[in-house]
Amino acid sequence: MIAPPPRWVRRVLLAPLVVLLAVLLVPTTLMLALVVGAVLTWVLPGRLRVLRLLWMLGFYVVWDAACLVGLFGLWVASGFGLALRRPGMQRAHTNLARVMLGVLFWQARWTLRLRIDVEAPAGSALPGVPLLVVSRHAGPGDSFILVDALLGRARRTPAVVLKDTLQWDPAIDVLLHRLPAAFVTPRSRRRPGQPGATATVAAIAGGMGPDGALVLFPEGGNVTPRRRAARIEALRAADQDVLADRAARMPHVMAPHAGGFLTALDAAAPDAAVLVVAHTGLERLVTVRDIWRELPMDKTIVLGGWLTPAADLPTDAEGRGLWLFDQWERVDGWIAARTPEQVAG
Repeated sequence: MIAPPPRWVRRVLLAPLVVLLAVLLVPTTLMLALVVGAVLTWVLPGRLRVLRLLWMLGFYVVWDAACLVGLFGLWVASGFGLALRRPGMQRAHTNLARVMLGVLFWQARWTLRLRIDVEAPAGSALPGVPLLVVSRHAGPGDSFILVDALLGRARRTPAVVLKDTLQWDPAIDVLLHRLPAAFVTPRSRRRPGQPGATATVAAIAGGMGPDGALVLFPEGGNVTPRRRAARIEALRAADQDVLADRAARMPHVMAPHAGGFLTALDAAAPDAAVLVVAHTGLERLVTVRDIWRELPMDKTIVLGGWLTPAADLPTDAEGRGLWLFDQWERVDGWIAARTPEQVAG
């Protein structure tokens, strides 16, 4: 994806453009899109796919603009940005993120017929303990679902490390520049002195508060057959045949990269805990064609996980890397036990 423009362009041009588009969309364009969508739906096969897609696109633009308006109000309330980093303003931004994500998923459940079930992990009541959250990465929007669960159900303040291209979305761009989060530029576009992913993860993990939750995706991207095969071949090329054989026996996940996880563990508070997250329900949605075919989704997305205090983990890097690999085998088994027929298909 194309690199985002400079920050001043995103603030002065892109963000106001989204708000203006939303203002125009509500009384005119959205209604026109719904009428056209209804006509196309009558002509083309499908279960109101065009209508649902147009509605969600229109809703997202309005949602993004509403979030920007709320963020502007908080900026003014903070003394035009002077007090944005104070605890009270940080809590206000976290609450805004919680409300906005709640609204977004309320609409997604209604329009796309989604149901999200969260299986609370054993021992999940760990107040005052920062979390390192390592999650499977598969399907569109799974990171949003996870962050929504951490904000709404666990009452945590998620910290995320994202690709810099997500700054094209004005609301995500502005909000996450004010919370404990960071955008990482790929090495090919990184300027001299600009921090990479490792330094960024270390900084965020070291600054987590007692209600913080640093979210990591050790697979590095959404699981696809091509990426999974490439990861196995990379292990063999590194003379790690045992791990490659184990990865080949995990059909639902990719072998995890341990680098970011190890960095976060070293930087996090000694009383931190590791939450491993598994989920299922979105793995069949790999391409745009898959998403179109599945609309409306009529799916139940299930999130589950388990907690391990950092003190119970091995103390050496190799042992911790193998521990993470063990957890991914457990994630694979968790998925297989819940959706064997979907994966086989």
